[in-house]
Amino acid sequence: MKVKTSIAGVLASYSIFAFMTEASDINFSSLDTIPVDSRNIHYISNELPLQPQKLIKLPIGSIQPGGWLKKQLELQADGLNGHLSEISAWLQRENNAWLKTDGEWGWEEVPYWLRGFSSAAYILKDEDMLKEAKFWIDAILASQREDGNFGPKYEGRQDFWPNMIALWILQSWQEYTGDERVIPFMKSYCSYLQKVPDEDFLASYWENSRGGDNLWSVVWLYNRTKDPELLKLAEKIHKNTADWTQDTQLPNWHNVNIAQCFREPATWYLFNGNEEMLSASYNVHSLIRRAFGQVPGGMFGADENARIGFFDPRQGTETCGFAEQMASDEIMMLITGDSVWAENCEDIAFNSYPAAFMPDYRSLRYITSPNHVVSDSKNHHPGIDNKGPFLAMNPFSSRCCQHNHGFAWPYYIEHLVMATPDNGVAALLYSACTTEIYVGNEKKNKILLEEETLYPFDDRIVFRMSMDQECQFPLYLRIPSWTTNPELTIISASTGEEIIPPSSIMKSGDYLRIERLWQNDDQVYLKLPMNITYRVWAVNKNSVSVNYGPLTLSLEIKERYEKKDSKETAIHDSKWQENADASAWPSYEIYPDSPWNYALVTNAPIALKEVKHQTGEYNPFTQDTVPLKFAAKGKKIPSWKIDKYGLCGVLPSEDALREDELEDITLIPMGAARLRITAFPQASH
Repeated sequence: MKVKTSIAGVLASYSIFAFMTEASDINFSSLDTIPVDSRNIHYISNELPLQPQKLIKLPIGSIQPGGWLKKQLELQADGLNGHLSEISAWLQRENNAWLKTDGEWGWEEVPYWLRGFSSAAYILKDEDMLKEAKFWIDAILASQREDGNFGPKYEGRQDFWPNMIALWILQSWQEYTGDERVIPFMKSYCSYLQKVPDEDFLASYWENSRGGDNLWSVVWLYNRTKDPELLKLAEKIHKNTADWTQDTQLPNWHNVNIAQCFREPATWYLFNGNEEMLSASYNVHSLIRRAFGQVPGGMFGADENARIGFFDPRQGTETCGFAEQMASDEIMMLITGDSVWAENCEDIAFNSYPAAFMPDYRSLRYITSPNHVVSDSKNHHPGIDNKGPFLAMNPFSSRCCQHNHGFAWPYYIEHLVMATPDNGVAALLYSACTTEIYVGNEKKNKILLEEETLYPFDDRIVFRMSMDQECQFPLYLRIPSWTTNPELTIISASTGEEIIPPSSIMKSGDYLRIERLWQNDDQVYLKLPMNITYRVWAVNKNSVSVNYGPLTLSLEIKERYEKKDSKETAIHDSKWQENADASAWPSYEIYPDSPWNYALVTNAPIALKEVKHQTGEYNPFTQDTVPLKFAAKGKKIPSWKIDKYGLCGVLPSEDALREDELEDITLIPMGAARLRITAFPQASH
C-alpha cells in the first residue's frame, strides 16, 4: 500500500501528457493520488494547521443515486431501518433516556439507528422520515445540560461512546439544513470534554477503543470554527484512546472495533503531520488481514472476535463490521486520496454486505461468512465466538447490527463523487447517480454531473455534464487496479469531436485527470474491461477465489427458506416493543437444497453463462435477479461436510480425496448468494 512522504514526492510521481485539439486545449494526467497544492474555494476543507485533505465530501443531498443503488436505499427505508422505531424497545418514545432524564431505554441504539435513518431521509427526501428524524435530533439538541454535556447516562455512569455517534448525526443534519444550533452545541460539548479529568475520559472499553470517531468530529468542527482549543482537545482524545499504532498487536480483536478504529492514527495525522500515523493505519488494516483475512470479500474472519485457530473462510463478520469498514474506507479516501480504499469499500459493498440481509431488507443476520452453507437459529458457539442464533435472518436479534446497519448505503452514496482541492470533481465509487457540484475558479459555478452505468455488473460508464456556461476544471476518474486496457472517449458537445487519450496514460490503479474547458452536454465514455482472475489464499490451504472485475464469485447453491417466529428465535436482549407485531416481521432460516462441497477445477475455463441486465431500479442481489452467471467445473470432496458446530466444515486438506466425476457448476456474484462457497479447494482435470 502506498503512503506518500511529501508533497514533492507526490508531484514527482506524476506522469503527464498534454495535447491540443481543434475543440480546445486538453490536458491528460496519470496520478497515483490527488494533488493538494491548491485549495477548493467552494467547499469547507481542512484549515491550517491541519494537513490538507486529498478529497472533499460534498454536503449530504448533493448526490442522488440511481439504478440498483437507489433501490437498495428504498428497500432499506421500506424495510427494517425505516420501521425499527415501531418494533425496537430501545427506540420507543416512552421512558427513553434520549428523551427524558433517567429514562430506561438508552445507550447506543437510538444514535446507531438514527445515523442511517436520517441520512437515508435526506437522500430520499422522504417527508415522513424527515419528520421522524427531526423529532429525535431536536431531542438530542435539547438534552444539552449547563455544563455542555448531553445525552443519557448508561447504567448510571457517563459513557462518551453514544455521544460520538450523535455528533456524526448532528454534523449531517447541519450540512443538510444549515441548522444554526449545531455548531454552538458542539462547541459547548467540546469545552465540557476539555474539563473531564483524563482518568475519567474514554476510560471504558467501547469509548476507549472508538475515540477516533470523536476525533473525526473535532476535525469537522475545527474546519468551521478555527477554534484553537479544539487542537488541544484533539490531542487529549488521541492520548486517551486505545493505541492503534502497534506493529504486531492490537488493543483488542473485536471485529467491529478493528474495522472502525484502525483509521484513528490517520485522523490524528491530520493534526500532528507525523506520517508514521498514516503508516500505522495502513498497518492495522494489513495486520488483521494477514492474520485473519485470508478470505475473499474485503474483510477478515473474526466473527465477533478474531481468535487463534479460527481464520478459515467459514468464519465471518458482524453486519456492523461491514458498515463500519465501509465508513472507514471512505474516511481514509478523504485523508489519503489512495484508491486502495475505494477498492476495499467496493469489495465489501458489492460482495459481503448485501448478502447479510433478506432481499427485502426486513431482516438480517449477525454473522455472514465467505463460506456459509447453513443459516439457522442454533447456537454455534464456539465455532462462532458468541452464544446465540446469530446466523438466522432475524429482524431483531441483536442490539447492535439491527440498529447500526442503516448508515452503510447512505454514507456510500455520499462518497460516490467528491470535490478536489483544485476545484475539480473526482469519481471514485462508480454507480448511477446525479451530482450537483460547484467547480472551477469562480464561485457559484455549478454543474450537474450525470453518471449512467450498470457497474459493477457492466464495464461501461457514461458521464454527461449540464451547465449554464462553459467552465474550466479537472475531472478525476479512478482506474481500478483490476482492469486492463481501459478506454476513454470524450465527445465534445460543440463540435461532435471524439477525443481519445493515448493508452499509456490510462494506468490501472491510478487516477486519470482530465482538464479542459468543459461545455454543456459534453460526454465522457469510460470502459473498464472486466476479466476472470483468481486469488490464492496461501494461509487457508491454497484455496482460491474467483473475481470478475470488482465482483467476487460464489457457488450457486439452491436456497431453501423456512419462516420462523422472530420472537421465539431472537436473543434475550432483543427487547421488542410491547405491542410490536412479530408476525409482520418474520425470521428466516436458510438451508442448502443442492450440493456445496465442491473443489473448483482451476485449469478449466470459467465463462459468462448468462447475462440479463436490467435497467432502472431493481435489486441485483438475489439469485433470481442477479445479472450475471458463470459456468465452471467442479469436483466433489466427500469428506467436506457440516462440522460438529453445525457450520460449514473448515477447508479440507489439499490432498483430501476429490471425486473423479467432473461436474458443471454455476458461479454467481457473491453479494447475491446468501448461502455460498467462495473460497474453493482446488482441483484439476
